Amino acid sequence: MERTLDATLRAPDEPTVVAEARKRLDACDKPPPRACELGGALAARAPFTQGADTPMRGLLAALCERCPSRVNACAQTVARALLDTAVGQAPNIPELQWSLEHAGPGTPAACDSIVRLGLAPAAQASVDLPPTVRTLLDGLVSRCASADLLPLSVLRAAAAQQGARAPALLTAASAKPVETAPVKPDQLLGAQPAFQAFDGDPLTGVPVSNARRGTRWSADGALRAGYAPTLKHLVGFRVRAQGPGSLRAIVRTPKGVGLNDPEGGFSFVNPTVCQFRGTGEWETCNPAAPLVDVDAVSVFPESADGKLLELEILGAR
Repeated sequence: MERTLDATLRAPDEPTVVAEARKRLDACDKPPPRACELGGALAARAPFTQGADTPMRGLLAALCERCPSRVNACAQTVARALLDTAVGQAPNIPELQWSLEHAGPGTPAACDSIVRLGLAPAAQASVDLPPTVRTLLDGLVSRCASADLLPLSVLRAAAAQQGARAPALLTAASAKPVETAPVKPDQLLGAQPAFQAFDGDPLTGVPVSNARRGTRWSADGALRAGYAPTLKHLVGFRVRAQGPGSLRAIVRTPKGVGLNDPEGGFSFVNPTVCQFRGTGEWETCNPAAPLVDVDAVSVFPESADGKLLELEILGAR
């Protein structure tokens, strides 16, 4: 098999050589590792710009559809594109869609790259996601979602953070309505007396602008409302505050995906799910996508005299 593929690399324009390689490959369910390792060289001899239906491109597709992820040229193309787009290189979406379509046994690894290098950064409040990454995600996410290869918590958090800028993410993250109600948190950390923001009395509240900025500020903010166990669903908020601010959801993710909470011992992402004006009146916030596996909601004030009068977190356990 390896010698046959080597021959095509030496004579990519020789139809009989390519046809013989394809014949042998079609008869081989599991090509040897060395044959799979030639996938990268084969891709270089069959650039997508020359067409997706050339005999050499067909040979590459057949090889990818049989090779494991660690030596799968199509899966590697997707992973490499994620690194390239992170530094601003525009993706070739048709070529990447072709690669993902033909990744075969490498499809889970390719989608895992999309989760770790694309969706996880897209779901973080502090990440200024390059438009090139957003374009790549919008072009590829539906394929992985239809194969059920995207963790729902990460997908929906990314859709909530990116909103209308990534319509394909919103489509993939859409969900049937669930019955929800205000759910009081199980644990309150940060500014005190924190319970007064959840006591149903808008005349009390808690000052949040003078909360101490400790080492966990980026995760906990001025006030952290935690849930144990996590909220299965979070769909919106009602907030009454003095002074503007934002809310971030701490969404648990598979181990190693996104950020790490060393004290809690879990991985997470933290999309911004509400921007409130803080006029003293009730405001309603609905994230662009409903969230799942929410560990906590954190409050981030944006004024020197901010006060959280009352917060309702709408969800379901």
